[in-house]
Amino acid sequence: MPQKNTTSRTRRLTVTAMLSAVAAVLMYLELPAPLMPSFIKLDISELPALLAGFAYGPVHGVIVCLVKNLIKLPSTNTAAVGELCNFLLGAVFVLPASLIYRRHKSRKGALVGALVGAVVMALLSLPINYFITYPVYAKFMPIDTIISMYQAIRPGVNGLLECLALFNVPFTFLKGLLDVALCFLIYKPLSPVLHGKK
Repeated sequence: MPQKNTTSRTRRLTVTAMLSAVAAVLMYLELPAPLMPSFIKLDISELPALLAGFAYGPVHGVIVCLVKNLIKLPSTNTAAVGELCNFLLGAVFVLPASLIYRRHKSRKGALVGALVGAVVMALLSLPINYFITYPVYAKFMPIDTIISMYQAIRPGVNGLLECLALFNVPFTFLKGLLDVALCFLIYKPLSPVLHGKK
């Protein structure tokens, strides 16, 4: 029995490391976000973290969020604040999703958990961006210039808080939904591999 537990722990750590590497690669495969300022990009790097959270629990999901950002850190162009906020938002997405799934291990539990995670991530993106991300961005680009990039998309928008509420919160929620949809497409086929049944 101890040998089996050791093998299981080793497998979980190995697969978590692999998912972290995949997540880091996905961070580099970012695309321009539609209807958003050009400095905001779309990626699906939370997908491996969600897979790890569902397969092995919340700690492993958060580890994937942390490791992918540590891997990205040497090539940062955001003074590391982009990676910090990516980690925070990824963690608040994966934690509730995997905690709810751990208590209700069913397809419905996974869906409810993932949707709750997407909502929490979207809502917390407002204070995280307002108090952490954009104050640092403003050191490289005047805040009025940043706001003008939002106004180029919707002229009536006023002030950073309104920009974040009208643009970033819905964008973050939709980004979470994309991760959820992809997770539901691939989790079942990957499950035997994740759990060592093949």
